[in-house]
Amino acid sequence: MTDRERLLAILAGTSPDRVPWIPRLQVWHTAHARQGTLPARFRGLTLRQIERALGMGTPARDGSVFRSVQAGNVEVRTTTTGDSLETEYRTPVGTVRTRHRHSAELQRAGIGSMEVEHMIKSPDDLAVVEYLYQHTEYYPTYAEYEQYDAGIGAEGLPLVNGGDCPFHLFLQKLAGYQNGYYLLTDCPDRVEHLLRTLEELDRERVWPLLAASPARLILHGVHFDSSLTPPPLFDRYITPYYRDLSALLHAHGKALCLHADNDSRLILRQIESAGYDMVETFTTAPLVSCTLAEARAAWGNRVIIWGGLPSILLEPVYSEAVFESFMRALFRTIAPGDAFILGVADNVMPAALLHRLERVAQMVEEWGSYPIDVARVPAP
Repeated sequence: MTDRERLLAILAGTSPDRVPWIPRLQVWHTAHARQGTLPARFRGLTLRQIERALGMGTPARDGSVFRSVQAGNVEVRTTTTGDSLETEYRTPVGTVRTRHRHSAELQRAGIGSMEVEHMIKSPDDLAVVEYLYQHTEYYPTYAEYEQYDAGIGAEGLPLVNGGDCPFHLFLQKLAGYQNGYYLLTDCPDRVEHLLRTLEELDRERVWPLLAASPARLILHGVHFDSSLTPPPLFDRYITPYYRDLSALLHAHGKALCLHADNDSRLILRQIESAGYDMVETFTTAPLVSCTLAEARAAWGNRVIIWGGLPSILLEPVYSEAVFESFMRALFRTIAPGDAFILGVADNVMPAALLHRLERVAQMVEEWGSYPIDVARVPAP
């Protein structure tokens, strides 16, 4: 089977010939390419060519099925000062501003800037953000997606970014977690008015584009966390939104996926009850408290796990013996191999050791054939 066929089989609830091995190699490749430290045998090769050489599929995360355009009476001004980019949005109901900072180190690694000043700082900013979203227009980009999908071919299946739910968008991007919770406490009616407006706009303008698109796998929702989106708030603000969206996507033959680069230990039940079919870049101990065994025990084969290998296990901070033991335990935990795609959480970072990536591919060949025979996997 090809990696595309393996992913489609897993989405259909059937078994592939072996566990797919599809990590995110982009950050590792960009960092070494920019710094001139790519291994000699990889110099001059594209990322896709290196993935092939290392026995990996491609995560195919660059396809999109819609684009958004800011409309309305909005003036956007940008100013660069040193390592900061400030963006100001002037509207008839007020002005809001964001600021991003970058560093030479992050640029060398191909990692983007960090948002250090969010759009919503006070209750007065809520109406401005509402105006901005009410005057955002969305257009399908299905032809571009189909061209991208054809380019991925047998080596993967595009994972299309569809956005985030209003509650988490408000917390993570618009206000920041700390200020977002302060605002929710101090002026809940005004915050919830914004959340209702954003949800109505999603249902009216974004959901139909996702449902009618040619994409099979929709990524919607990022970084839900046991501490930052705890069970009571998840149940109240997140679950209802995704129960409806997942039902719509399922009716159109699509799967809903969560970017789960976070600690999910306390919200495993919520993720499933919200209707998620898959979690990708699923992060486990030692990066977070949640273990792969806990997730498998909670979900069984009902939620597909894509991930399971914390990026730090590929780096010299952990010994070869610890790495080998971790991977043996991983294959034993996922046996017989249903509903699992082996990947790295979140990215293969620049410090990753190449020989460990090669060793993972070897392990997949040795132990990853379906059904996984635990007797053939050495004890941790």
